Amino acid sequence: MLATSHQPVLEVIQQHAEESAILRHTRSVLVRAPHVKLHHLARIDERIAAHLDGLTVAGEFGAGLCQAALETPGTGEVFAAAVGAIASNDRRRLDRLFALTEALPEAYHGLISAFGWVSAHDLQGLVVELLAATEPVRQEVGIASCIMHRVDPGSILTAAIDDPDPRLRACALRAAGEAGRRDLIDDCLRHLQDDDPSARFRAAMSSLLLGNRDLALSALGELSSTPGPLRAQALGLWLKAVDLPSGHHVLQSIAKDAASRRLLIQATGVTGQVHYIPWLIGLMADDQTARLAGESFSFVTGLDLAWLDLERRPPEGFEPGPSDDPADESVDMDPDDSLPWPDQAKIQAWWEVSGQRLQSGGRYFMGEPVTVEHCQRVLREGYQRQRRAAAEYLCLLTPGTPLFPIAAPAWRQARWLAADQPAI
Repeated sequence: MLATSHQPVLEVIQQHAEESAILRHTRSVLVRAPHVKLHHLARIDERIAAHLDGLTVAGEFGAGLCQAALETPGTGEVFAAAVGAIASNDRRRLDRLFALTEALPEAYHGLISAFGWVSAHDLQGLVVELLAATEPVRQEVGIASCIMHRVDPGSILTAAIDDPDPRLRACALRAAGEAGRRDLIDDCLRHLQDDDPSARFRAAMSSLLLGNRDLALSALGELSSTPGPLRAQALGLWLKAVDLPSGHHVLQSIAKDAASRRLLIQATGVTGQVHYIPWLIGLMADDQTARLAGESFSFVTGLDLAWLDLERRPPEGFEPGPSDDPADESVDMDPDDSLPWPDQAKIQAWWEVSGQRLQSGGRYFMGEPVTVEHCQRVLREGYQRQRRAAAEYLCLLTPGTPLFPIAAPAWRQARWLAADQPAI
């Protein structure tokens, strides 16, 4: 009888290692994309899981290839290596990955996402160790792991909120809001003047999600008027919570700054006011603003432009960036990539016939007033950016509600949504 070889095929296992890293990067884009729904996320998650399973079946051979890939570490390579180390309970490999994140901060995102990917069973005992660790980065990963799995980190948050390390402090402040820990609202409010910008923003965000409509709104309002990487997120959350006249006043101020035009278009969709719809439709004639205006229009009306055939072809000669021209110094990606090109004439016709059902003076989100039931429906059926807004609205409507993690593995999200859905 011929002997059967059980040696893994190098080319196949190498492909598993490479594809799991590449797909992890692709997924990081898709979880924030305007054209991705939960079932789309499920497809790439199934592909990632298949490649990770291939590495697991290969045993030490697969682990060795993941370790070799760390010679040129990126987020995806760290992710694949960390998933294997966690699943096999290999503390030495995990220690090396934690050391790598100290030297290469960008590797941190791969490590964190691995803890969010694996099952809760694989984390038993490990997260407890991380929460009790003395190194801030380990405590940070422990806290983030709890939040990603919808588990309350417990008393560690109280101490971590006041930790001298600004990253751990910001992580704990964020976790307090996302976990719905209303008992920590005063602790969050104390950090509205934190020296660290990220901690200050997380304190304001969590204070608002936990129910404060005074100091938190003032802090977010200040952040939303200050240029910087936190401005758009602060403004979006602030607009969801303030009254419509206050929001309109701020939009008028933003409109005076030509450089903030994109921010203004996005903000009009967040406000949910019918008043801005004619202006948004007008912007659809300009190729520079058409797609972004279409997305804001959909945020208010709930219309899926592609599904309802309310889109047009891209302009002739249009090429999303970056271009292949070596003389073109711009390497920026097209910020509106994957958004449909709205057909202005068709949308104007729809608005004249059907727009009257949306009454001026109210706040609309995806075509309906903002209610718990409607936001839960958007969370189940909407695109990722819409789902993020729905999750935030649910916290604002019922302070103390944990923020739903829309970046979790799709199968886990589906299970949570099924469990959270009220019986008919």
